[in-house]
Amino acid sequence: MIELKHLTKRYGAKCAVDDISVTIGEHQVVGFLGRNGAGKSTTMNMITGYISASEGQILLNGMDVLEQPREVKRRIGYLPELPPLYMDMTVDEYLRFCCDIKEVKRSSRKAHLDDIYNLVRITDVKDRLIKNLSKGYKQRVGLAQALIGNPEVIILDEPTVGLDPKQIIEMRRLITGLGKTHTVILSSHILSEVADVCDDVIIINQGKLVAHDSIQNLTNGIGDSARLEVRVQGPEKPVSRLLHDIPGVKNVTALGSKEEGSVDFEVVADLGSDIRRPMVNAILSAGYSLLMLKPTDVTLEDIFLRLTSEEKGGI
Repeated sequence: MIELKHLTKRYGAKCAVDDISVTIGEHQVVGFLGRNGAGKSTTMNMITGYISASEGQILLNGMDVLEQPREVKRRIGYLPELPPLYMDMTVDEYLRFCCDIKEVKRSSRKAHLDDIYNLVRITDVKDRLIKNLSKGYKQRVGLAQALIGNPEVIILDEPTVGLDPKQIIEMRRLITGLGKTHTVILSSHILSEVADVCDDVIIINQGKLVAHDSIQNLTNGIGDSARLEVRVQGPEKPVSRLLHDIPGVKNVTALGSKEEGSVDFEVVADLGSDIRRPMVNAILSAGYSLLMLKPTDVTLEDIFLRLTSEEKGGI
Protein backbone atom coordinates (compact mmCIF):
# COMPACT_ATOMS: atom_id res chain seq x y z
CA MET A 1 0.00 0.00 0.00
CA ILE A 2 1.24 3.49 -0.92
CA GLU A 3 0.24 6.51 1.13
CA LEU A 4 0.89 10.10 0.11
CA LYS A 5 0.23 12.45 3.02
CA HIS A 6 0.03 16.18 2.28
CA LEU A 7 2.74 15.78 -0.37
CA THR A 8 4.12 19.13 -1.53
CA LYS A 9 7.04 20.11 -3.75
CA ARG A 10 8.17 23.68 -4.30
CA TYR A 11 10.79 25.06 -6.66
CA GLY A 12 11.34 28.54 -5.33
CA ALA A 13 8.04 30.41 -5.65
CA LYS A 14 6.51 27.73 -7.89
CA CYS A 15 4.50 24.95 -6.23
CA ALA A 16 4.76 21.94 -8.56
CA VAL A 17 2.84 19.57 -6.26
CA ASP A 18 0.35 21.08 -3.84
CA ASP A 19 -0.76 19.15 -0.72
CA ILE A 20 -1.69 15.81 -2.35
CA SER A 21 -3.03 13.05 -0.09
CA VAL A 22 -4.00 9.69 -1.61
CA THR A 23 -3.87 6.00 -0.70
CA ILE A 24 -3.27 3.29 -3.32
CA GLY A 25 -4.09 -0.29 -2.38
CA GLU A 26 -2.27 -3.50 -3.26
CA HIS A 27 -2.63 -5.26 -6.60
CA GLN A 28 -4.21 -2.36 -8.44
CA VAL A 29 -3.46 -0.69 -11.75
CA VAL A 30 -3.96 3.03 -11.15
CA GLY A 31 -3.91 5.63 -13.91
CA PHE A 32 -2.09 8.85 -13.05
CA LEU A 33 -3.35 11.67 -15.27
CA GLY A 34 -2.77 15.36 -15.74
CA ARG A 35 -1.93 17.89 -18.42
CA ASN A 36 1.69 18.65 -19.26
CA GLY A 37 3.23 20.47 -16.31
CA ALA A 38 0.54 19.29 -13.87
CA GLY A 39 3.09 17.67 -11.54
CA LYS A 40 2.85 14.00 -12.55
CA SER A 41 6.56 13.38 -13.13
CA THR A 42 7.48 15.33 -10.01
CA THR A 43 5.12 13.20 -7.93
CA MET A 44 6.45 9.95 -9.41
CA ASN A 45 10.02 11.06 -8.81
CA MET A 46 9.18 11.74 -5.16
CA ILE A 47 7.54 8.33 -4.76
CA THR A 48 10.68 6.65 -6.10
CA GLY A 49 12.90 8.72 -3.81
CA TYR A 50 14.67 10.35 -6.76
CA ILE A 51 13.81 13.79 -5.38
CA SER A 52 12.66 14.78 -1.91
CA ALA A 53 9.40 16.45 -0.95
CA SER A 54 9.28 19.99 0.42
CA GLU A 55 6.53 18.90 2.80
CA GLY A 56 4.52 15.78 3.52
CA GLN A 57 5.26 12.08 3.70
CA ILE A 58 5.38 9.05 1.40
CA LEU A 59 4.88 5.61 2.93
CA LEU A 60 5.21 2.21 1.27
CA ASN A 61 3.67 -0.44 3.52
CA GLY A 62 4.43 1.84 6.47
CA MET A 63 8.05 2.57 5.47
CA ASP A 64 8.98 6.21 4.92
CA VAL A 65 10.76 6.82 1.61
CA LEU A 66 13.11 9.34 3.23
CA GLU A 67 13.77 7.52 6.50
CA GLN A 68 14.20 4.05 4.93
CA PRO A 69 15.23 4.84 1.36
CA ARG A 70 17.16 1.63 0.72
CA GLU A 71 14.27 -0.62 1.76
CA VAL A 72 11.68 1.42 -0.13
CA LYS A 73 13.70 1.67 -3.35
CA ARG A 74 14.25 -2.07 -3.34
CA ARG A 75 10.46 -2.45 -3.45
CA ILE A 76 9.87 -0.03 -6.33
CA GLY A 77 10.46 -0.53 -10.04
CA TYR A 78 10.42 2.57 -12.26
CA LEU A 79 10.25 2.96 -16.02
CA PRO A 80 10.65 6.66 -16.91
CA GLU A 81 9.40 8.00 -20.24
CA LEU A 82 12.99 7.77 -21.49
CA PRO A 83 14.27 4.35 -20.33
CA PRO A 84 17.60 4.60 -18.40
CA LEU A 85 19.57 2.34 -20.74
CA TYR A 86 23.32 2.01 -21.26
CA MET A 87 23.58 1.72 -25.01
CA ASP A 88 27.04 0.11 -25.16
CA MET A 89 26.02 -2.79 -22.92
CA THR A 90 24.29 -5.93 -24.10
CA VAL A 91 20.83 -6.54 -22.73
CA ASP A 92 22.14 -9.28 -20.44
CA GLU A 93 25.04 -7.15 -19.15
CA TYR A 94 22.69 -4.28 -18.44
CA LEU A 95 20.12 -6.35 -16.56
CA ARG A 96 22.82 -8.09 -14.51
CA PHE A 97 24.10 -4.62 -13.62
CA CYS A 98 20.55 -3.73 -12.51
CA CYS A 99 20.53 -6.89 -10.39
CA ASP A 100 23.65 -5.60 -8.61
CA ILE A 101 21.93 -2.29 -7.92
CA LYS A 102 18.78 -3.97 -6.60
CA GLU A 103 20.92 -6.44 -4.57
CA VAL A 104 19.33 -9.52 -6.10
CA LYS A 105 20.90 -12.66 -4.61
CA ARG A 106 23.41 -14.23 -6.99
CA SER A 107 22.10 -17.71 -6.25
CA SER A 108 18.68 -16.83 -7.69
CA ARG A 109 19.77 -14.31 -10.30
CA LYS A 110 19.80 -16.57 -13.38
CA ALA A 111 16.31 -17.95 -12.75
CA HIS A 112 15.02 -14.46 -11.96
CA LEU A 113 16.39 -13.00 -15.20
CA ASP A 114 15.10 -15.92 -17.25
CA ASP A 115 11.61 -15.27 -15.88
CA ILE A 116 11.84 -11.59 -16.83
CA TYR A 117 13.22 -12.38 -20.31
CA ASN A 118 10.25 -14.65 -20.95
CA LEU A 119 7.73 -12.24 -19.46
CA VAL A 120 8.73 -9.23 -21.58
CA ARG A 121 9.81 -11.37 -24.57
CA ILE A 122 13.43 -10.30 -24.96
CA THR A 123 15.15 -13.70 -24.73
CA ASP A 124 16.07 -13.56 -28.42
CA VAL A 125 17.95 -10.24 -28.05
CA LYS A 126 19.62 -10.66 -24.65
CA ASP A 127 23.11 -10.90 -26.18
CA ARG A 128 22.70 -7.89 -28.49
CA LEU A 129 23.95 -4.36 -27.82
CA ILE A 130 21.13 -2.16 -26.61
CA LYS A 131 22.01 0.59 -29.09
CA ASN A 132 21.24 -1.80 -31.97
CA LEU A 133 17.73 -2.61 -30.76
CA SER A 134 14.50 -1.20 -32.14
CA LYS A 135 12.44 1.30 -30.16
CA GLY A 136 10.03 -1.44 -29.10
CA TYR A 137 12.77 -3.71 -27.79
CA LYS A 138 14.44 -0.83 -25.94
CA GLN A 139 11.13 -0.13 -24.24
CA ARG A 140 10.86 -3.78 -23.25
CA VAL A 141 14.40 -3.73 -21.82
CA GLY A 142 13.43 -0.63 -19.84
CA LEU A 143 10.43 -2.48 -18.45
CA ALA A 144 12.63 -5.47 -17.65
CA GLN A 145 14.90 -3.31 -15.47
CA ALA A 146 11.81 -2.05 -13.63
CA LEU A 147 10.91 -5.66 -12.81
CA ILE A 148 14.33 -6.55 -11.39
CA GLY A 149 14.00 -7.68 -7.79
CA ASN A 150 10.27 -8.41 -8.15
CA PRO A 151 9.23 -5.02 -6.68
CA GLU A 152 5.87 -4.61 -5.00
CA VAL A 153 5.24 -1.31 -6.81
CA ILE A 154 5.86 -0.65 -10.50
CA ILE A 155 5.69 2.92 -11.83
CA LEU A 156 5.36 3.31 -15.59
CA ASP A 157 5.64 6.73 -17.28
CA GLU A 158 4.27 6.63 -20.85
CA PRO A 159 5.27 2.97 -21.38
CA THR A 160 3.76 2.68 -24.87
CA VAL A 161 5.10 5.90 -26.38
CA GLY A 162 6.68 5.27 -29.78
CA LEU A 163 5.49 1.67 -30.02
CA ASP A 164 3.65 0.24 -33.02
CA PRO A 165 0.02 -0.97 -32.62
CA LYS A 166 0.98 -4.61 -32.04
CA GLN A 167 3.58 -3.67 -29.43
CA ILE A 168 1.05 -1.40 -27.70
CA ILE A 169 -1.43 -4.28 -27.40
CA GLU A 170 1.28 -6.56 -25.99
CA MET A 171 2.38 -3.90 -23.48
CA ARG A 172 -1.19 -3.34 -22.30
CA ARG A 173 -1.69 -7.07 -21.77
CA LEU A 174 1.53 -7.21 -19.80
CA ILE A 175 0.49 -4.27 -17.60
CA THR A 176 -2.87 -5.91 -16.93
CA GLY A 177 -1.09 -9.11 -15.91
CA LEU A 178 1.33 -7.25 -13.64
CA GLY A 179 -1.61 -5.71 -11.81
CA LYS A 180 -2.62 -9.13 -10.52
CA THR A 181 0.54 -9.44 -8.41
CA HIS A 182 1.86 -5.85 -8.15
CA THR A 183 0.65 -2.33 -7.55
CA VAL A 184 1.07 -0.52 -10.88
CA ILE A 185 0.98 3.26 -11.33
CA LEU A 186 0.54 4.12 -15.00
CA SER A 187 0.99 7.62 -16.38
CA SER A 188 -0.17 8.03 -19.97
CA HIS A 189 -1.59 10.67 -22.29
CA ILE A 190 -3.46 7.93 -24.16
CA LEU A 191 -6.68 8.04 -22.16
CA SER A 192 -8.23 5.07 -23.95
CA GLU A 193 -5.23 3.05 -22.77
CA VAL A 194 -5.82 4.11 -19.17
CA ALA A 195 -9.53 3.26 -19.46
CA ASP A 196 -8.66 -0.20 -20.79
CA VAL A 197 -6.15 -1.31 -18.16
CA CYS A 198 -6.70 0.73 -14.99
CA ASP A 199 -8.92 0.01 -11.97
CA ASP A 200 -8.82 3.56 -10.59
CA VAL A 201 -7.56 6.91 -11.83
CA ILE A 202 -5.85 9.80 -10.08
CA ILE A 203 -6.16 13.18 -11.82
CA ILE A 204 -4.10 16.21 -10.83
CA ASN A 205 -4.31 19.72 -12.20
CA GLN A 206 -1.72 22.44 -11.54
CA GLY A 207 -0.27 20.32 -8.77
CA LYS A 208 -3.58 19.77 -6.97
CA LEU A 209 -5.51 16.53 -6.64
CA VAL A 210 -8.87 16.88 -8.43
CA ALA A 211 -10.04 13.24 -8.55
CA HIS A 212 -9.23 9.76 -7.21
CA ASP A 213 -11.85 7.12 -7.92
CA SER A 214 -12.89 4.35 -10.29
CA ILE A 215 -13.71 5.42 -13.84
CA GLN A 216 -17.30 4.19 -13.35
CA ASN A 217 -17.82 6.32 -10.23
CA LEU A 218 -16.29 9.36 -11.90
CA THR A 219 -18.55 8.84 -14.91
CA ASN A 220 -21.64 8.61 -12.71
CA GLY A 221 -20.61 11.63 -10.67
CA ILE A 222 -19.75 13.96 -13.53
CA GLY A 223 -22.65 13.26 -15.83
CA ASP A 224 -25.19 16.10 -15.77
CA SER A 225 -26.66 15.40 -19.19
CA ALA A 226 -27.61 12.53 -21.49
CA ARG A 227 -26.13 12.20 -24.97
CA LEU A 228 -27.52 10.56 -28.07
CA GLU A 229 -26.01 10.13 -31.50
CA VAL A 230 -28.58 10.14 -34.31
CA ARG A 231 -28.39 9.78 -38.09
CA VAL A 232 -31.17 11.44 -40.05
CA GLN A 233 -31.80 11.33 -43.77
CA GLY A 234 -32.52 14.93 -44.57
CA PRO A 235 -30.96 18.43 -44.89
CA GLU A 236 -28.63 19.47 -42.07
CA LYS A 237 -29.99 22.87 -41.03
CA PRO A 238 -33.73 22.05 -40.95
CA VAL A 239 -33.09 18.79 -39.10
CA SER A 240 -30.82 20.60 -36.62
CA ARG A 241 -33.56 23.19 -35.91
CA LEU A 242 -36.09 20.39 -35.51
CA LEU A 243 -33.93 18.59 -32.95
CA HIS A 244 -33.24 21.84 -31.06
CA ASP A 245 -36.98 22.43 -30.64
CA ILE A 246 -37.61 19.11 -28.86
CA PRO A 247 -38.34 19.75 -25.13
CA GLY A 248 -35.40 18.74 -22.93
CA VAL A 249 -32.75 19.16 -25.62
CA LYS A 250 -29.83 21.35 -24.48
CA ASN A 251 -27.55 21.26 -27.51
CA VAL A 252 -27.31 19.80 -31.02
CA THR A 253 -24.03 19.38 -32.91
CA ALA A 254 -23.77 18.27 -36.53
CA LEU A 255 -21.08 15.59 -36.94
CA GLY A 256 -21.01 15.44 -40.72
CA SER A 257 -22.24 12.90 -43.25
CA LYS A 258 -21.23 9.24 -43.03
CA GLU A 259 -23.95 7.97 -45.33
CA GLU A 260 -25.14 9.56 -48.56
CA GLY A 261 -28.04 11.94 -48.06
CA SER A 262 -27.87 11.81 -44.26
CA VAL A 263 -26.30 13.78 -41.41
CA ASP A 264 -25.11 12.56 -38.00
CA PHE A 265 -25.89 14.68 -34.93
CA GLU A 266 -24.89 14.62 -31.28
CA VAL A 267 -27.89 15.57 -29.17
CA VAL A 268 -27.35 16.58 -25.53
CA ALA A 269 -30.42 16.48 -23.30
CA ASP A 270 -31.20 17.17 -19.66
CA LEU A 271 -30.23 14.26 -17.42
CA GLY A 272 -33.33 12.22 -16.69
CA SER A 273 -35.15 13.44 -19.81
CA ASP A 274 -35.99 10.57 -22.16
CA ILE A 275 -36.22 12.36 -25.49
CA ARG A 276 -36.09 9.27 -27.69
CA ARG A 277 -39.81 8.90 -28.38
CA PRO A 278 -40.45 12.64 -28.96
CA MET A 279 -37.37 12.72 -31.22
CA VAL A 280 -38.54 9.78 -33.32
CA ASN A 281 -42.05 11.25 -33.64
CA ALA A 282 -40.70 14.69 -34.61
CA ILE A 283 -38.34 13.31 -37.26
CA LEU A 284 -40.95 11.03 -38.86
CA SER A 285 -43.68 13.68 -38.71
CA ALA A 286 -41.41 16.06 -40.63
CA GLY A 287 -41.02 13.48 -43.36
CA TYR A 288 -37.40 12.56 -42.63
CA SER A 289 -35.97 9.08 -42.07
CA LEU A 290 -34.25 8.07 -38.83
CA LEU A 291 -31.35 5.75 -39.72
CA MET A 292 -29.60 5.47 -36.32
CA LEU A 293 -30.18 6.36 -32.69
CA LYS A 294 -27.78 5.31 -29.92
CA PRO A 295 -26.78 6.60 -26.49
CA THR A 296 -23.25 7.94 -26.07
CA ASP A 297 -21.54 7.25 -22.73
CA VAL A 298 -19.43 9.78 -20.85
CA THR A 299 -15.79 8.86 -21.58
CA LEU A 300 -12.59 9.24 -19.61
CA GLU A 301 -11.70 12.01 -22.07
CA ASP A 302 -14.87 13.89 -21.04
CA ILE A 303 -14.01 13.44 -17.36
CA PHE A 304 -10.41 14.55 -17.85
CA LEU A 305 -11.31 17.65 -19.85
CA ARG A 306 -14.02 18.63 -17.35
CA LEU A 307 -11.69 18.34 -14.35
CA THR A 308 -8.66 19.99 -15.96
CA SER A 309 -10.40 22.72 -17.94
CA GLU A 310 -9.34 26.33 -17.60
CA GLU A 311 -12.48 27.01 -15.62
CA LYS A 312 -11.17 24.50 -13.06
CA GLY A 313 -7.76 26.11 -13.03
CA GLY A 314 -6.16 23.90 -15.68
CA ILE A 315 -3.26 24.79 -17.93
